[in-house]
Order: sequence, then structure tokens, then C-alpha cells
Amino acid sequence: MANSSCSDIKVLGAWPSPFVMRVRIALNIKSVKYEFLEETHSSKSQLLLQSNPVYKKIPVLIHGGKPICESLIIVQYIDEVWSSGPSILPSDPYDRAIERFWAAYVDDKIFPSMKLLNTAQGEEKTALVEQVTEGLVLLEEAFQKSSKGKAFFGGDRIGFLDIAFGSMLGWLRAIEKMGGVKLLDEAKTPGLVQWAESLCGDGAVEGIIPDTEKLVEFAKILVKMKGH
Repeated sequence: MANSSCSDIKVLGAWPSPFVMRVRIALNIKSVKYEFLEETHSSKSQLLLQSNPVYKKIPVLIHGGKPICESLIIVQYIDEVWSSGPSILPSDPYDRAIERFWAAYVDDKIFPSMKLLNTAQGEEKTALVEQVTEGLVLLEEAFQKSSKGKAFFGGDRIGFLDIAFGSMLGWLRAIEKMGGVKLLDEAKTPGLVQWAESLCGDGAVEGIIPDTEKLVEFAKILVKMKGH
């Protein structure tokens, strides 16, 4: 295990970002103390631009002065460096590959549709709700296979896919509220509804995923900023 003090480990991020939440949950699972440096939405700090010159995006993990970028890469790095804490990725190579596949699916398919849903109207909105719901039904099937009847995709404990998809839950609920739609549905995705409750009640996640109301307010501010 890496011995590091809090000043050795910094996370550059912003509280509403689901990608930043992934890093914070992973560090909590490993009981690693870190310094959280809040970036503002309007301007990027010099430290961020130096640490991630390629994408200029959050999150960035700085460990011993070295920056690591991209949320899922950072989560895997945390799992490898603090290896004596609870494992995040499964030990079986096939299980690991399956979790990575579904984590990429969340980023490539679910999240982009969720973002579009935020401002969509009429037929476009109906089509996007259908698209997100279909994706969630596929994740429900993946959950039933991966969890083997336990609380999380990772079994008894939060794992890689729990972090990847769980970080989206706050925004999923905020979008449901703002759009007057139901995405996680007891009838179509009963396993995921139960999973979401278990995840949000876990000690590693508590206090990381913001309240729905707080995200709704933030989304309204963003819309106003874009309107100017």
C-alpha cells in the first residue's frame, strides 16, 4: 500500500460533476485522505491547465506531484496503488472486462442521452426517454448477472461499475424531477431501484452525491449562463 499524507493527494474537481464523484468515492472506499480543490465552472485554474494540458478537464488526481486524468483511469489507478484496501475491480479477468464494458456503455450511451434530455422537448424528449430507459433495462440485466443476488454490481461491496454508474444517480434524479419523467422505474428496473438505495446509503458514497434539489438549482443556473 502507498503511504501518503493528505497533502500528497489532491483532487481537482467540482462538486456537481459525476466524473469527480467517481474519484472521491474510490478514495473513500480505500480510506485515503485527500485535499479537494474546487474548480469553478466559469474559469479553469492554472493548476488544472498544467495538470491536464490535453483535455483541460476535471477530474485530475495529483499523487506525489504527478497528475492522473480521466475518471475511470483514475479509479483503476487508485485500486492498483492502494491495493491493501477493499478491491474495486474484480480479480477475475473476465469479470473485470465485463465491468469495464458496461462502464464505457454508461459514458458513451447513457450519460450523453441524459444530458440531452435536460433541454429536449416534444418528440425529441419522448425518443430520448425511450433511449435512456432501454439503456437502463440493459443495465438491469447486467446487474442481475453481476450481482448474483447481492446488493451491488460488485457483489457485497461497491465495485468499479457501481462507481461508474452510481456517480450518475444524482443527475438522473435531477433530470427526472426537472423533466417530469421516470427513468429508474420499479416495474422495468426493480433491481436498479433497490441498488440505487443501497448505494446512496453506503458510507463511501454518503455526502458525495448531492441532493436532487441542489443539482436542479445548479442546472437552472447553467441554463441561465448559456442564455447570456
